[in-house]
Amino acid sequence: MNSKAPRFDKAFIARKHDQLTKLRQQVLKSTRAGTAEEGNINSESAGQAREYEDDAQRLANLELDGTLVGHDVRRLQRIERALRKIEDGTYGYSDESGAPIPIERLEATPDAIYTFSEQQARDLLDDKGVAVSKKP
Repeated sequence: MNSKAPRFDKAFIARKHDQLTKLRQQVLKSTRAGTAEEGNINSESAGQAREYEDDAQRLANLELDGTLVGHDVRRLQRIERALRKIEDGTYGYSDESGAPIPIERLEATPDAIYTFSEQQARDLLDDKGVAVSKKP
């Protein structure tokens, strides 16, 4: 990883570390709730009289829950990466280009590990199903 000097003072870094730690707890809680809900939907449908419309609704709910859990898992990976970047002194620099991430972006999205334009490009690739880098 880059051995760039930290861009921010200790108070800023401490505040971001606290935000990321709290955000990690929220995402973990959400992921666990989504996984539990998926299990509940599956167990509720076992052994019951079934209607095709009910099955379609359950499948739609499972798909939505799966999408949300997948989003949470990716966000959790970014949070963990941002916390590691704090530890190694590279927080605030893009994983892709090494360019500084604007402080406004870090204030709005403390788990940002790419510049806004890099993240947009990655999101477009993800939406089209094209494989992107394995980095979160």
